[in-house]
Amino acid sequence: MKCAHIFIIGDVIGVGFRAWTVRNANELGLTGWVRNADNKTVEAVFEADVEKVKEMIERCRKGPEVAWVEKLEIKWEVATGEFVIFQIRN
Repeated sequence: MKCAHIFIIGDVIGVGFRAWTVRNANELGLTGWVRNADNKTVEAVFEADVEKVKEMIERCRKGPEVAWVEKLEIKWEVATGEFVIFQIRN
């Protein structure tokens, strides 16, 4: 198990990025959360085996069709197993 805490920076607010992230995370079997952090950033925590987490990070580099991702900031952390599902946080 691996955990990635990421910040997705660009035109990512108001374009359905959080809902897109939930769909993709569920498709890959990830647990964790996603939220709007500020007016240019979406923040997410992904937990699963390392290959699935890496795949989700690659998907986030593109995001949904109407988003523009400028860059990602990724912090690898120790997986805690604290998450049961993947969800949107406020």
